[in-house]
Amino acid sequence: MIHRGGCACGGVRFVVYGDLAPVGACHCESCRRWSGYYWAAMEIPRRRFKLTVAGALVWWRSSAAAARGFCSRCGSSLLFDETNSPWIEISPGAFDEPTGETTTAHIFCAEAGDYYRLDDGAPRYPGFEPRG
Repeated sequence: MIHRGGCACGGVRFVVYGDLAPVGACHCESCRRWSGYYWAAMEIPRRRFKLTVAGALVWWRSSAAAARGFCSRCGSSLLFDETNSPWIEISPGAFDEPTGETTTAHIFCAEAGDYYRLDDGAPRYPGFEPRG
């Protein structure tokens, strides 16, 4: 199975081979400022992810632990890359077709914005929920 996606203008394109993953949402201040709301992403094993068009991809080193990838032309927030992780996080909104996945957890809810409610029934954590 191949899932294709990219930014709004086509300056960044990617493929994911195999199954997708459930969506996790992060409400930390950094994610909210970067995405404009809160950041939602699917953790995909890096070995199953491939950039096919990367000419407009720009990386912002948001901390010593991570970088965030976005399109330099249209501004689409696309990727979260944690240093030394076997995973890459991909925005579910960047996929061409519906993903069929649902949000299964919210992290850093203690930093959530005051302009939205978390009422989807997914578990909420005040800080980081370590991978199981």
